[in-house]
Amino acid sequence: MFQVLPAAAGAPSPLAVHLPELILGGTFFLILVALVTKFVVPKFEEAYAARVAAIEGGMEDAEAAQKEAQAALEQYKAQLAEARHEAAAIREEAREQGAAIVVEMREQAQAESD
Repeated sequence: MFQVLPAAAGAPSPLAVHLPELILGGTFFLILVALVTKFVVPKFEEAYAARVAAIEGGMEDAEAAQKEAQAALEQYKAQLAEARHEAAAIREEAREQGAAIVVEMREQAQAESD
């Protein structure tokens, strides 16, 4: 069915590994890995560290702003409670003054009618 050509019978197999080529390719690969490790990886690590620092700094700033806002909210709530208490005291004083005026006017009207 298949016939081997006479020219191909003596040729080396195309799948055979050529040892000098394998050694040269391995050497260049190791040189490439060394160069990438020495020059490229540190740049990526610096960029990564800078991003991590920026994100953590942003998170710390956000937490500080949150605490500051919470403190301001508590202060505003305390001021509002004080203002409500003061308003209630003013209303009570006004009621007392109004009641005193009504009593005084009744007494004055009673005195005039007699």
